[in-house]
Amino acid sequence: MSAFPNLPESVVHAANSNLSESKPNGATKVEENGVEDAAVPNVLAQNAEPQTSAWSSLYAPSHEIRTYLDRVARKYSVDRFTKFRHEIVSCVYDEDEGKWHVRVKDHTTGLEIEDVSDVLISARGNLNNISWPNIQGLRDFKGEIMHSAQWNQSYDFTNKRIGIIGSGSSAIQIIPNLQRVPGSKLTCFIRSRTWISPPFAESLFKDLGLSDFNIPPSRTQQFLDDPSNYHAFRMLVEEDGNNIHGVTIKGTPIQLEGQKLFEQGMRERLAPKPEIYDKLIPSFSPGCRRLTPGPGFLEALCQDNVTFAADDITRIEPEGVRTADGQLHEIDVLVCATGFHVSAPPPFPVSGLGGKTLREHWSKRASTYLSLATDAFPNHFIMLGPNAAIGSGSLTMMIESVGDYIVKCVRKLQKENVKSISIKPERVEDFVEYADQYFEKTVFKDECRSWYKTAIEEVNEKGDKVSRNVITGLWPGSTLHCIEALRSPRWEDYDYEYLPEQDDEGAENGTLAPVNGAKKRRVNAMGWLGNGWSQNQLDQRHMAWYLEPRFLDPVRPSTPRPEENPEFAARAFSH
Repeated sequence: MSAFPNLPESVVHAANSNLSESKPNGATKVEENGVEDAAVPNVLAQNAEPQTSAWSSLYAPSHEIRTYLDRVARKYSVDRFTKFRHEIVSCVYDEDEGKWHVRVKDHTTGLEIEDVSDVLISARGNLNNISWPNIQGLRDFKGEIMHSAQWNQSYDFTNKRIGIIGSGSSAIQIIPNLQRVPGSKLTCFIRSRTWISPPFAESLFKDLGLSDFNIPPSRTQQFLDDPSNYHAFRMLVEEDGNNIHGVTIKGTPIQLEGQKLFEQGMRERLAPKPEIYDKLIPSFSPGCRRLTPGPGFLEALCQDNVTFAADDITRIEPEGVRTADGQLHEIDVLVCATGFHVSAPPPFPVSGLGGKTLREHWSKRASTYLSLATDAFPNHFIMLGPNAAIGSGSLTMMIESVGDYIVKCVRKLQKENVKSISIKPERVEDFVEYADQYFEKTVFKDECRSWYKTAIEEVNEKGDKVSRNVITGLWPGSTLHCIEALRSPRWEDYDYEYLPEQDDEGAENGTLAPVNGAKKRRVNAMGWLGNGWSQNQLDQRHMAWYLEPRFLDPVRPSTPRPEENPEFAARAFSH
């Protein structure tokens, strides 16, 4: 949770002990800081700027990604505003003040403090509220037990019998790493069928003459010596990621052909144990669940030190895991790669207008406007909330777009004397309706168990209660679609309250002093025009800034036809 710079100050409250460490209420995917590597090519997981070419692999190990993110945060002095070991207790909006009151527990001192901000940004992300498996006897197990998002870095897996529950992206990344630990014996409890895609950018790497996904030191040095070479490489990977959006649309040629390739690839990689292929291959389309390439996952399942257990777990006992076939799988350590509670309100109360909490507001389903705001919660924005993830392409670029959008909203608050900005309920309803219609034609609506989905209850035309699944985890479109949609805020979609002018002594609760013998019953929304002077003039500085090259429009008009500027072919003009 964070306030925002220059209003008049900013603070980021994080439960972590530092920029990289994970805690249950942490704000980044780095929470999964165990043995996992990147689930997508690392160039898709870095910012537009600054970028780095010092990767050891196309699917970089987690510590390299954490190091990159830590370096970016320190480069731009984010740590100036960050308060670590601070756990949010509650957030309450005061309608009279137009401010958020945030209760925070300082785990260093044990004290509870209150922070007050004009703007509240929930940047917790969507994958941090841990979901433990609901299995009888879970806490009766006498060995080591850990969740993929709360990894015990000090535990030694050498010569251990390891049980792993789950078949999502976390398990798919963990299993190959643990299988290679000396003396380890794995039992993988995989109930749900899932697709394992060919590694993203596999053909691109082959075209570059690279036999696997490790980047040789010589190529890394080439990237470092020639940044343009790395930029060209990154462009190829980004374009490749954006070019496969059609895989998510049911019945398209690329979707149908892709499914055939997935089937062929999985059959070939599971050839040593074809019985696993029969238990793993799903009936739903690829992409219904989160697609994970999982380099080495299928190969690991075929190794002699790995047991594939597809039977349901009936209970967990002190010595191990009992499955429906009656067998007790004795283990020393249990790893629960069972994901998170997603598209849900934070685990602490967030109260908006009328004292209504976000949990109450989202009791039927999580509903937002463009994934970043919801009605009845003024001056409150969300990053990586409901409908904010992506099925293909760069999520990082979407996060940056949301951040840029929020900055524009904050600047509007600052510049125009706006007390509060709140999205209209009708626009939230419109976005939800649009998203539901969009997903009807996608693979995400197939019958599968996925964190993308939320089951909701409705009343049909006959008056009967029915349940249906709606997609609350994904953006309704592609990465490029999201970037363009968030490019220019539609200010007409919001309701506003304005602050009175500071020199109106009689202004109180939105009522100004008498004007021509009568009181104005509203605040002058044009009061932000001030006194007719520019601050630059008063400070006697930069009196002709508009002629400085750095401020001139980088998209210069073409002659003789400005509209034919090639820049517009890449990105159309927008207000």
